[in-house]
Formats: sequence, structure tokens, C-alpha cells
Amino acid sequence: MNNSLKLIPLLVISLILSACSGVAGKEVTVGGKNFTEQYLLSEMTAFLLVEEGFKVNQMNNLGSSVVRSALVNGQVDMMWEYTGTALITYMGEDSIADPEEAYEKVKELDRENGIHWMNMSEVNNTYALAMTSEQAQELGIVSISDLAAYINDNPGELSMASDAEFANRSDGLPGVEETYGFGFGSPQVNQMDIGLTQRSLDNGQVDVSVAFETDATIRSYDLVVLEDDKQFFPPYRAAVSINQEVFDEYPEIEEITARLAENLNSEIMRELNYYVDVEGQSVSVVAYDWLVENGFLEEK
Repeated sequence: MNNSLKLIPLLVISLILSACSGVAGKEVTVGGKNFTEQYLLSEMTAFLLVEEGFKVNQMNNLGSSVVRSALVNGQVDMMWEYTGTALITYMGEDSIADPEEAYEKVKELDRENGIHWMNMSEVNNTYALAMTSEQAQELGIVSISDLAAYINDNPGELSMASDAEFANRSDGLPGVEETYGFGFGSPQVNQMDIGLTQRSLDNGQVDVSVAFETDATIRSYDLVVLEDDKQFFPPYRAAVSINQEVFDEYPEIEEITARLAENLNSEIMRELNYYVDVEGQSVSVVAYDWLVENGFLEEK
């Protein structure tokens, strides 16, 4: 990332985002959840929309169910949502392993709610199992099947860090163990806050940790994500969900947000999250830098 761009004052970025605040005409409210990746997606979307003459209001730092309700109720016009969250949590459907099939199912079901889906990206914020690169290499573990085989051959040897939710939900650890035919055993599963799981892995307190594919800590702790070779974890691809009436009024938003969907993936998102979560950079600066470096904005 260009160091000169990091020096851009936040005041300048604020002025860019508010440049169209007095312009009558096109106006949208972009919503977002309460974690770094969502702040970044919301901010990048706002930058691009402002560049195209929109007045943009942002409603970020919201819980998942809260921002979803705001979208359905029209308090929020659009947001980046995850296909798995919509399909499983909001719609009460079974998970679908194929990303495209899951996306099409979500699109179909959400039409009834007046929500239009578009621009599914390669950003996949799904669950994952992680190990340190050093230990995974030492034990010859590349995939979850490898992990299962090792645990079955060496019961009680490896331990795991998990938050309470993942440790108990059917699409979490119990489902992984059932699908892959192994079990850590209750004494080997250490439950803790999700923010501590990878740290405990890095500190050598556990051997395996729950993670999300786009976690910044995967990079900072030099972790390896084990291949989900039986495709147990459902896809949680980030895509744009937008109120149908707003989309009908501003169909150009599809082309604008496609610039993000076509160029972001889990690895890039992990890197951007790293700049914010580990290096402590501002969300606005990281979002702006990436857009400038990739030619979507001209440096102001």
C-alpha cells in the first residue's frame, strides 16, 4: 500500500464523502454491521456513490438482525450482506454448499421481501478451522480430513479454541465432527470469546482454532486455513442487497458496486481488515487508499 496515501488527513476524506451533501437529487442510505469488514465495504461503497453524484448517508455499527430489519423496513436502502446469513438466519433455509446456487436461492426468496440481490463477490466470510503454519506443516495437515485422521489416530492430543456459539451450533463444530467423522472430546475444546481464539492458537495454548476466512489475524499470526474438502461450511459470500424500489430508481448502482464485487476476494479483504485491526489505520483511509490504488478514484 502506497505510504504517501496513508498520510491523507481524515478531514480531506470527510470532505470528499460530504461533497455531495448539499446537492439535491440522488440520495441513498448505506447500512452496515458492527465489524471491520462491514465498515470497509460500507465506506468503499459510499466513496464510489459520492463520486457518481449521490448524497450518501451511512448507518453502520448495527447488529445483523437490526440492519436487516432496517433494510426490509426501508430505513436503510442498501448494504453488503452475506448469502449464508440471509439463507440460514433470515430465511430459515438449509445451507447450500454451492455458492452460485445459494445466491440464486437467496435472490429468489428475498424478492417477496422487496429486496434485490446483485454483485456477489469472492469475499467469503464463512467459518474455517485454522492452525499455525508451522504445526500444520509439521503434522502434515492441509485439510479438515487430514485433521480428522490425525485426531482419530491420536485421540486427546490436539485441543481447540472455540467461542460458545460455534462449539454448540449444528453448522459449527458438532456438524464438522459429524461430517468428517472425528471428535475432539469435551476436555479438548476450550471455549472463549471469539476475539481470543486465534491469539490462544498463536500463543501455543491450543492446536486448532475457529476462524473466519477473512480474519485479519490469519495474516498477523501466520495461520493456515484448513481446506474444507467436504464443503461442510456454507458459503457466506458478500453481495449487495438493495431495496427493490431504490434499485428501480437508481439501476446504475449495480454497475457502480460491481467494481467492488469484481475486484474483492477473501485474501484482499483479509489484508484490508489487517490494516485496520492490526496496524490501527482508519477505515476511511484504508478504503480510500485501496480505491485510489485500483483506479476507482482519483487521488484528491
